[in-house]
Amino acid sequence: MAACARLCGVGQSRRCRRRQRHSQQDQDSDSDMDEEEEERIVCSTQAEAAASPPDTRLSASGPAAAVGDLGTVFTGADADRPRVGSSGSGRQPNSQSLVELPPELLVEIFGLLPGTALPNLALVCKKFRQILNTETIWRRRCMEEFGLKGDPCMMEQVGVSSWELYTRRVQPSVASRRYVKVLPDCERADYRKLYSRILHPYRHVLGLWQPDIGPYGGLLNVVVDGLFIIGWMYLPPHDPRVEDPMRRRPLFRIRMLGEDKAAVECMYGHRGPHRGDIQTVKKDEFSTKCNQTDHHRMPGGRQEEFRTWLEEEWGRTLEDIFHEHMQELILMKFIYTSQYDNCLTYRRIYLPPRQPSDLLQPGLFKGTYGSHGLEIVMLSFHGPWARGTKLTGDPNVPAGQLTLDVDLSRPVHLPDLESQWSMDELSRLVLAVHEQVLHDSPSDPSSLDVELGAGGKEEQMSGASAQGSEVPPAGAPQERQNFVLPLGVMARNEVYPRTCKICFYGTGLIAGHGFTSPERTPGLFVLFDDDRFGFIWLELKSFSLYSRLTDSLPYAQAPSMERFEDMLRSMQSWTS
Repeated sequence: MAACARLCGVGQSRRCRRRQRHSQQDQDSDSDMDEEEEERIVCSTQAEAAASPPDTRLSASGPAAAVGDLGTVFTGADADRPRVGSSGSGRQPNSQSLVELPPELLVEIFGLLPGTALPNLALVCKKFRQILNTETIWRRRCMEEFGLKGDPCMMEQVGVSSWELYTRRVQPSVASRRYVKVLPDCERADYRKLYSRILHPYRHVLGLWQPDIGPYGGLLNVVVDGLFIIGWMYLPPHDPRVEDPMRRRPLFRIRMLGEDKAAVECMYGHRGPHRGDIQTVKKDEFSTKCNQTDHHRMPGGRQEEFRTWLEEEWGRTLEDIFHEHMQELILMKFIYTSQYDNCLTYRRIYLPPRQPSDLLQPGLFKGTYGSHGLEIVMLSFHGPWARGTKLTGDPNVPAGQLTLDVDLSRPVHLPDLESQWSMDELSRLVLAVHEQVLHDSPSDPSSLDVELGAGGKEEQMSGASAQGSEVPPAGAPQERQNFVLPLGVMARNEVYPRTCKICFYGTGLIAGHGFTSPERTPGLFVLFDDDRFGFIWLELKSFSLYSRLTDSLPYAQAPSMERFEDMLRSMQSWTS
């Protein structure tokens, strides 16, 4: 109690002693009331409280409602003046205003209010303003509203491990690798300034975003990391290790500069943090700009920058890549992405919501795409269809396009293990289903409308779905069956599961360079387990293996299925 009294500035001041004397005099003047009169007043008070509207009574379930009216009851000038009827025979001995509550109780009540309401609450009176300087209140707001965990000075507890505090820097003149620290040493945490200068003003940039880098796209996750807001660019593992964890690279950060100012810093390049800027373009869209692009350059020039980028992006040197076409694709990507090192625009994306009928948990997966390396795909479910949308792309099929479209009402029963080695047998099974789709659908499946909610494909294939087999219920036990890739099918990763749960007919999107002549070709969707699936492209005689991305992605859940489908339509329009 004594600590709380000193914290809020009450207890040992002349005003508090004078207030205590007034309170004692009021109690002495009321002590001569007879029991009948006191009982009458108490009953009258209870009757008035019961008759008053619920939003005007203070209750444990709604402290904000009671505090919301304080601005009209108390002001900074009259908060310390006795109110009319506060003394004498009209005093109600059992009534108590919010101002008269103990400081430690007020700290607990104020900690339940949203942070945006606290500045207005501080205008009520001096006592409230002093109590609202308590770090406990603002720490609770940072934790509940922005997911701040533990002590922000202990970066290990908030998902930033020791190796992530440093970014690799290659010195041309030194054979060994050197490292530059990404995050400065953490100083004493001021939760109120952290909330008011960083977390609340920049709350609109938190979440999952797709950078506008032409056909390549990307995945940016902006999160609260300790005393900072950091934008992490997620990179797939090196090809073909699809089951390895994602790699992360910081692109920008927002931190306190001095006492009352927030600073945006660009993290791109190999010379440490430098000045940057963030601008909100429109709703669900923002852009970053680097103000010191010379920090992106390396002493060895573009050739040294390319070698460093190649080692980080692919984990190898150009001499290790013998395929000439793959060398051209890599060089093309470096030249294209280098144009966006000073300014980037990001558009918000959501994770697909899960529904009880979904075959497995929707989400993000890493998949192999031949010479293009590993790419990130978002798997979502829409009734009897499962759809894979590219978050990262390539010059043939850019990011945002529907790479996989699986009809869950058309399962494919695999033959015995010996027959699975034959590509002709697999083609016969899949093409038989494909012919049935052509028969049931009046239009050419290569020109089917793949946009969600457009009424094209859903209406055209509703009859086919009704005639197909039932989709197994989610979570229902399924007998596993042996699986092997047919001879002649190319696979970037020879290590794949040898048993599967179920297979379905589907189509995959292929196109020429520059997304020319796109068409959907039949294939086989293979569900291995809850975290892995594959797709056999019949025309390409190629196999893609997909593995779930298991990283924690806060602030990314879609508000509703309608908002998620609107986002998918927008993604397709960005690169169409």
